[in-house]
Amino acid sequence: MKIKEIIVVEGKDDTVTIKRAVDADTIETGGSAINEEILSRIKHAQNTRGVIVFTDPDYPGEKIRHTIREAVPGCKHAFLPKSLAKGKKGKGIGVEHASVKSIQEALAGLHQEYEQVMEPIPFEILVYWGLIAGPSAKKRRERIGEYLNIGYTNGKQLQKRLQMFHITQEQLEEALVKLDQEEQ
Repeated sequence: MKIKEIIVVEGKDDTVTIKRAVDADTIETGGSAINEEILSRIKHAQNTRGVIVFTDPDYPGEKIRHTIREAVPGCKHAFLPKSLAKGKKGKGIGVEHASVKSIQEALAGLHQEYEQVMEPIPFEILVYWGLIAGPSAKKRRERIGEYLNIGYTNGKQLQKRLQMFHITQEQLEEALVKLDQEEQ
């Protein structure tokens, strides 16, 4: 599978794993402290070929994603669930630990970030659907993040992530109904 866009990853091990799964070029951030030179390369890549941000499903990965989103709007985003990014014997979480199939599926389920602002799904709806507050909210957010390919979010991030990728209330409700049916 050939990828036209340049994939932004955290490090060399991520690049090796990506190149085993797809034919693509990468930019490595070298960690969560992204300098101006790296951001300039990412901006240039976005203007010439497009960018896919594919960071680890952990706090530093989300920090990198946020930094890039602020500096380079309009990027595409690929997400891996934590369960598919765990190292051997449960040590470490990262893109470098994912299987070829998991990488390919994540890249097939891309989300485009939109610059136009969409009305957010009301907070009350997210509470009603058990995604914020309540004993199973975290598990439901994990599952919906995997199902919609938007990654895991905490309660505060969920509304923004849904808005950022233009996921409508109807799409969210449809996904939750399917997930609830799978549990039965």
